Amino acid sequence: MPPEPNAESWPDLPYAAWKDSCATLQLWTQIVGKISVSTLPWLNHSWHSTLHVTARGLSTPLISAGGRDFQIEFDFIGHVLWLRTSGGDYRQVMLQPMPVAEFYALVLHELSELGIHVRIRKMPNEIPEVIPFDQDSTHMSYDRDFANRFFRVLLRSHEVFSYFRTGFLGKASPVHFFWGGFDLAVTRFSGRRAPRHPGGFPHLPDAITREAYSHEVSSAGFWPGGGPIDYAAYYSYAYPAPEGFAQADVRPAQAFFDGTFGEFLLPYDAVRTAPDPRRTLLEFLQSTYVAAAETGKWNRGELEAPLGEVGRPRPV
Repeated sequence: MPPEPNAESWPDLPYAAWKDSCATLQLWTQIVGKISVSTLPWLNHSWHSTLHVTARGLSTPLISAGGRDFQIEFDFIGHVLWLRTSGGDYRQVMLQPMPVAEFYALVLHELSELGIHVRIRKMPNEIPEVIPFDQDSTHMSYDRDFANRFFRVLLRSHEVFSYFRTGFLGKASPVHFFWGGFDLAVTRFSGRRAPRHPGGFPHLPDAITREAYSHEVSSAGFWPGGGPIDYAAYYSYAYPAPEGFAQADVRPAQAFFDGTFGEFLLPYDAVRTAPDPRRTLLEFLQSTYVAAAETGKWNRGELEAPLGEVGRPRPV
């Protein structure tokens, strides 16, 4: 990998300092993400609905609906939500403190001004206690500094996740952002069917969960924190969790298995403060994947490859 960027590339992101803004931003991303759900045909594992890291923030896929092609992007540098069409028209919603209900109304209004009319399900997903978007005057915080810090963590995490992804020949997800759980993730698949998932995620239909976990996975990601985990962390889990997975030896030393969540966790601060943050994160990704693949008896010889090199095709 190229030389390590300066320390500001891995900024401090204490969850307690921005938890209100984090909660509001999660709901805003759900509103935008649900526009993809309401307009695009279903893609396996809900990949059609995810957001993607850009040079300035997070964006929907290109959406083609009703004869219009458009895209919506959160810009965490200029702090603007951009709504752009292929015809060159655009609208803006400024990212600033405002209730979720106001943000919801503004987004749908600006889309209608572009000739795009959508309807989305107003109930948030994967959050225990929810308020319909159009009635939510509780969540209204937006801290520009912490939104930008969060974005910079996503940038560096995306770089390492993308590099890690090059070492796998089997089915693998894009590196993408799930607005339901508010996490950046990358997933590898063994190629085998998984047992039927029990479901049970708050305010998420079990049919979606079961389709998402239809096949065996080793999945890793970044999450800014919340609930019993009051700090930002990287995670890694296997579904179904093979016998012995929780007891596997993983790296670095600060990584541990959390029995409540059923996954390995590595505090973000352990990466941020490491002499080489990218190497430390890659070590976590690789060792937890090996734990899943070994205990799950994946066909590693057929699924893996050396990590990619710039400008050099994989030898076959």
